[in-house]
Amino acid sequence: MEWISEIPLALWIAGILALYMAWAIGANDVANAMGTSVGSGALTVGGAIIVAAVLEFAGAFLAGGHVTDTVRKGMLDLSMMTREQLIYGMLGSLASAGTLLVVATRFGLPISTTHSIVGAIVGFGAIAVGLDAVKWGKIAQIVLSWVTSPLLAGVIAFFIFQITRIKVLDKPDPVAQIRKLGPVFFFFVFFIIGLVTLFKGLKPLKLDLNLTQSLIGSVALGLIGAAIGAFFIRRVDVGEENPKHRFSRVERIFVVLQILTACAIAFAHGSNDVANSIGPLAAISHAVQGMDLGSKAPVEPWMLAIGGIGIVIGLATWGYRVMETIGKKITELTPSRGFAAELAAATTIVVASRLGIPISTTHTLVGAVLGVGLARGIGALDLRVVGKILASWVATLPLAAGLSIFFFYFFKGLLAP
Repeated sequence: MEWISEIPLALWIAGILALYMAWAIGANDVANAMGTSVGSGALTVGGAIIVAAVLEFAGAFLAGGHVTDTVRKGMLDLSMMTREQLIYGMLGSLASAGTLLVVATRFGLPISTTHSIVGAIVGFGAIAVGLDAVKWGKIAQIVLSWVTSPLLAGVIAFFIFQITRIKVLDKPDPVAQIRKLGPVFFFFVFFIIGLVTLFKGLKPLKLDLNLTQSLIGSVALGLIGAAIGAFFIRRVDVGEENPKHRFSRVERIFVVLQILTACAIAFAHGSNDVANSIGPLAAISHAVQGMDLGSKAPVEPWMLAIGGIGIVIGLATWGYRVMETIGKKITELTPSRGFAAELAAATTIVVASRLGIPISTTHTLVGAVLGVGLARGIGALDLRVVGKILASWVATLPLAAGLSIFFFYFFKGLLAP
């Protein structure tokens, strides 16, 4: 067991904080990804945990940053920073972002993991090196994404639900209509999953496809999905019509569709946000080993394990708080509405990823839920809940930055020789 004593204290602390951050991501960020499915009744909490555990991990490993650079978004100029400053700062960033997510989760507020970690990195960079070390143009893009990502997702969700209502719910026999159009919906969901995966490249499988190849592969996957959809939809037992809810039979079929879109969201989220917990850990490990700060920090299997375990525990223990906000408090969700919201969110993530627009998975999902609510009229939304969520978004960056400055000096005092 001599190897234990050879591990630097900073790396031990980083591992614990990465687990803490992953737990907070599971409780807040992954919970909001699963919230629409749980809120509509398509998935139980236990089912959501299983889906998230499998798909989040698959997304992180197959389409996420197999080799990641913590400040890959270009937040800071690393040439102006010492190795010690990077270590203290990344420790402070993990502690800051994790704490902010925990507090937000306590109040059931869905906030952005990405914005939390970005705000934290900017905070320590500005105080440790100076304002010149911060690339403010990138920060302006992040602030702009507060508007663009929920707006785009909301518009797409609005139109998807309107199409669903016109083509299915308002027809004399909605069950027959969904059985006819269901395979088309399955095609689009599988198509989106394909784009999420292929656009980002399957690095472990050494696949790096261009746009044309990605589109062809996604269409092929979509056709497979349509065939699978036709098989399952015809076998759904819709049961007897509930006299109190004329759509009870067709909603049972939408349960299948929503579970599938939940898988797409979990995969997309894993490919985008899981690195927020293990990225700083990889950077600290990289710096502790004396590597070049400007080079990419490889993610070891044990780091992925920390991220995956933490996320699942976070979702299982505290995830219900944010799930309740997303799934029930903003607007009333049914499987058909939840399907529209999740498909819109997944589509937005794909489009933004391809265009290089920095977005938040959280903001995108909330925007999609708002879009579905607006399709039924402004009265379908709880504007007080919406107001609290928007206020928490605006406060995320400055609060994360302030906490990061505090933790930067804390770890500097603890670890500096």
